[in-house]
This record gives sequence, C-alpha cells and structure tokens, in this order.
Amino acid sequence: MQTTAHADDLIAARITAAMPTLTPIHRRMGAFVLANLFRSATMRIDELAGAVGASVATANRFARALGFSGYPAFREALVRGFEATIAPVERLRTALEQPASAADVFDASLAQAAANLHLAQTSVDAATAETIVDAILAAPRVFVLGYGASAFLAGLMEHGLTPYCANVQSLALMGGPSHAARRLFTATPGDVLVAIAFPRYVDDTITLARRARAHGLRVIALTDHAASPLAQVADLVLAIRAERRLAANCDTAVLAVIEALCDAVAHRAKRSVEAASGLTEFVLPWLVVPPAPSASNETPGLRASRPATSKRHLQTEPRES
Repeated sequence: MQTTAHADDLIAARITAAMPTLTPIHRRMGAFVLANLFRSATMRIDELAGAVGASVATANRFARALGFSGYPAFREALVRGFEATIAPVERLRTALEQPASAADVFDASLAQAAANLHLAQTSVDAATAETIVDAILAAPRVFVLGYGASAFLAGLMEHGLTPYCANVQSLALMGGPSHAARRLFTATPGDVLVAIAFPRYVDDTITLARRARAHGLRVIALTDHAASPLAQVADLVLAIRAERRLAANCDTAVLAVIEALCDAVAHRAKRSVEAASGLTEFVLPWLVVPPAPSASNETPGLRASRPATSKRHLQTEPRES
C-alpha cells in the first residue's frame, strides 16, 4: 500500500542520514530498525533495547538523536502507515496484559461477532445489494477472487452461487495470481469479478481487480470501507465493517453477507428449486444421512419441541452439508 511505503521511506531516510553521526550502539540500533521496520513498529522501548543489547535510556537517546522528542514520538512515526496491520497485534498485547479466563474471552468474542452481524444487517446498502444480485445473475461468467483469509471466503461464495449461476469460478487458491490472471484474460465484457479484500489488503487482489476492470469486466468489491484500495477500482462496493478484538478482521460478518447475497441470488434465479434439487441428487452418493436420535438420547425440552421425522423422510430428502 502506498501510504505504508511512504512511512517506511521517511523513517529509513532519517535513520540512514543520521547513521554517520550516531554512536556505535545507536548505529546498531538503527541497523536493526532498518532491517526490521514492521517488527520495530510493534515493539515497546524495552523490547527494542533488549533486541540489540542496549538499555532503555539508550533507546530514548537514539530516538532523540534522530530528531524525535523521545521513543514514543519515534514509535508513533514508525507505526504511521502500519495502523491497520499493527492494530490486531496491539489489541492482543493489551488483552494479554489484562487477566481473563478462557470463558471470558470466548464470551467476548461471540458478543463482538453478534454485534458485527447486527452492524452488517443495518449498514449494508440495500440498493447496492440489489444491483449486485442483478449483475451476478446477468453475467455469463462470475469469477470470485480473494487471497489470504479472503481466499476461503471466495471458495465459500463459489460454493453458494454454483447451483444458481451457469458458470462460477473461484480464482482464490488454484495456481496463484498468475493462473488467476490467465483465467481473467479469457473473460469477456459482461462477465463479473467479485473481489474480496479486508485488512490486511493483499496487493494481488487489487492488481487483478484493476486489470479485470480494464479488460471490460464489471468488478464487485466486498471490502471494509469505501476508502479501501479495492473500492477505488470497483464498479460496485459492499462495505462491511467488522472489528475483531484479537485479529485483523471478523470473517463472521463477511461470510454472513456472502451467504445473504447467495440467498438473494437463489431467490431470484430462474428454476432455482430445480437447480438445488438436481445438485443435491447429483451429490447424494457422497452425503451421509444422520440417524434419527432416539427418544432416550433427547432432553425433555428438545423432544417436546422437535417435529417427528421418519427414517423414510430422511432418506428421500437428504440435506447437503
């Protein structure tokens, strides 16, 4: 990302310019920072000092020798441009400094996921979602792209759209970016690329989306903000804001939006019931039908509320997992 590179250049240039005037220990510290810019941005003053065998006071004097008021100002400048990338590390550091049981962390994580789902439900633009559904259904081919954690989300989106679209292809894993580029080269105007990118953004996704749009494809972006680099090259954007306490992004909210889009496509697609039924019948040999629970294994509350289901019914109407 351009802002990160700019921040790197500023710090690197300042350290490089100051090197001839630094003391030997400060030069060693400067060399460490130059070789480990991101790592240094995540380190406390005692951690940086310990990494080069220096004292905390020496680390403070090193920051002042570079023209900063002290180490906090130096680290703030070093972090600038890395904010989205470093945020999960800082949240994890803060969380580990506070006592909490596994149950507390479990509960807080689920509560945050629930809040993110509510935020997605109330903030996704309905008109944009409607236009995206129209674009997907009208496209001769739909390509789905994402790297990093978004690669798995892309695969799930392909899985959800496959019964209702004539040609859906995930470009997320097989063959890497160069193979994805070859696939996109065969695309024609009217085809659609759904690109998924969340912090931390992956350059390959943005580059391929930019080239796809130049090639005549309609680009749909699922990303975290209208200011996302992916949003700048997309025709349609669904912004899904999803914070997570100890990681970069809440995939729960993104997956929920993907599932909602797939459901909307299924609802609008022609012959969707026939398509879903045909696909289920085709994959039936690979599905295992769970046995009906016996009355002795059920809790009284569940037994009273669950409708009776015959074994014959389960065999004739299997569920796809």
